[in-house]
Amino acid sequence: MHCSYFSAAQCRSCTLMGQPYAEQLAGKQRHAAHALGDPSGLEWLDPLQSPEQGFRNKAKLVVGGDVQAPTLGILDPDGRGVDLRECGLYTPGLQACFPVLAAFVAQAGIEPYVVPRRTGELKYLLVTESPDGELMLRLVLRSQEAVARIRKHLPALLSALPRLAVVSVNLHPEHKATVEGDREIVLTEQQTLRMRLNGIDLHLRPQSFFQTNTAVAAALYRQAAAWVAERSPSSVWDLYCGVGGFALHCADPARQVVGIETSVEAIASAQASAREAGLDRVAFQAGDATAFALGSPSDQPPELVIVNPPRRGLGEDLSRWLERSSVRHVVYSSCHAGSLARDLESMPSLRPRRAQVLDMFPQTAHYEVLTLLEREPGSG
Repeated sequence: MHCSYFSAAQCRSCTLMGQPYAEQLAGKQRHAAHALGDPSGLEWLDPLQSPEQGFRNKAKLVVGGDVQAPTLGILDPDGRGVDLRECGLYTPGLQACFPVLAAFVAQAGIEPYVVPRRTGELKYLLVTESPDGELMLRLVLRSQEAVARIRKHLPALLSALPRLAVVSVNLHPEHKATVEGDREIVLTEQQTLRMRLNGIDLHLRPQSFFQTNTAVAAALYRQAAAWVAERSPSSVWDLYCGVGGFALHCADPARQVVGIETSVEAIASAQASAREAGLDRVAFQAGDATAFALGSPSDQPPELVIVNPPRRGLGEDLSRWLERSSVRHVVYSSCHAGSLARDLESMPSLRPRRAQVLDMFPQTAHYEVLTLLEREPGSG
C-alpha cells in the first residue's frame, strides 16, 4: 500500500507502511510465537489476513484549522491541524462522508479547539460505519456552547448523509490527552448503531467499544465460537465482554453464558442484542471482571471462560484465580502478546493448545492473537 501522507512525512502512524504485506504478516506471526515461547503441544493456525486498505470502520479525527476551513485528521507537533481525510485505511463509506462533515462544521459555525491556546469548541469527530453502511457520528465538544446550532443544522446534515443513523455530542471540558468525556447527549431518535456480524446483531452505543476492523472481528468471533462449540461447555463466562460479541456468538440453548464489562453503555448494548435475539440463557451485567470472578462461589466455576482484556492483560489477581480454579478451558483474545505471555506465566496449569494471529491492524505492528488454553490433566 502506498500512502502520500506517509511519504510526505505528514503522518507516520502506520509504522510498517511500504513493507510488503506478506512480510508484515510473517513478522507478526514470528513476534507472537516468540512471545509465547512456542510451547510444546501448541498448534498455530494460519494467520488471518486483512485487506491492506479500506478496512478501518472507525475514524478518530482531530478537528483543526478554522471554522471556515476545518481540517480533519491529526495535529502536527506545533498543534496545527493536518488534514488526513483521504487516508486509505478508512472504508469508502467513511471517506465519502468526511467532506460533508467538514462542510457541516463550517455551516454550524463550530470553532475547532486550538490546543496551544485552549480556545474553541470542537475537539474530535468520531465516526463509525456499520457493515450495512450506516453511520454514527459523535462530536466531542469542550462545552454546550455549540449544541443549539448543531441541533438547528442537524436536519440538513441528515439529508446530506442519508446513512447517518446516530448523532451525539460528547462533552469533554478538560484540557487533557483523552479523547472523550463522561457525558453524552444523543441528538437522534435512533440511539444505537447496528453492527451485524455473522448473522448476529450487535448494538453499538456512542460510548461503547467495537473492533476497528469489521472483517477480522467477524473472523475472530467465528473462531472463538468454533473452539467453544467443540468443547460444548454447559457454562461460559465472557469477561471484558464489551458489547457482547463473544458471548452472543457462543449462545446455545443448552449453555448458560454470562458477560461482564465495566462499561454500563456496552452492557446496555449487549442486553438489547440478547433480548432482540430471544437469548434467555445469555445474561450481561456491569462490573469489574476480576471482582466478579473473585466474588463468585469457588465451588461453582464455569466450564469455560473467555477473556478479552485491554492491553495491560488480565493482571495477577485474575490470572491466579483462573490458575487455582477448576475452569477447564480458557479462550484468550489478546491485543498485546507480551501481556498475554505474562498472564500465561501465572497460569501454568492452563496450557496453550491452539493459537492464531489475526491481523486487525495492517500497516502497523499491532495484531490480535487468539489462544485456546486447556487445563493439564490432574490440575485444578
